[in-house]
Amino acid sequence: MEKEPITIKGLQDLKTELVFLKEKKRPQIVEAISEARSHGDLKENAEYHAAKEQQSHNEGRIQEIEDLIARANVIDVTKINYDGKVIFGSTVFLQDLDTSEKLNYKIVGKDEANIKEKLIYFKSPIGKGLIGKNKNDLVEISTPSGVKNFEIIDVKYI
Repeated sequence: MEKEPITIKGLQDLKTELVFLKEKKRPQIVEAISEARSHGDLKENAEYHAAKEQQSHNEGRIQEIEDLIARANVIDVTKINYDGKVIFGSTVFLQDLDTSEKLNYKIVGKDEANIKEKLIYFKSPIGKGLIGKNKNDLVEISTPSGVKNFEIIDVKYI
């Protein structure tokens, strides 16, 4: 069983989602199925089929989260000092050398990744291109939208 690196916040978010799915959503779906069943013929009952499909998705997500939690390798970067080295869980402050735009990303696990929140998957092109580099390094990364050139301004473990 391969361990999956995850941040402390990522693990907390998964546990919160699991409680919601089991304690709130599961009973709502069971109620919807029961309600739809009371309407008679199940072959022609769209509400019943929709609720059963929703139940299948919910139970699948519950299993996925339980598996992720079981394989979680929690990495607490606040307890590590890599002195400017980019590692899993670190926040990297960059300057795009082509546009002069300043950016920052936190390098996280697959389930936590969300580009809108500047959380990037450590196996993504940018994540792979940054891990192992150091503060003040110049980095060239091939991305789906072309080659990007960055300077690593700072690395924080927060």
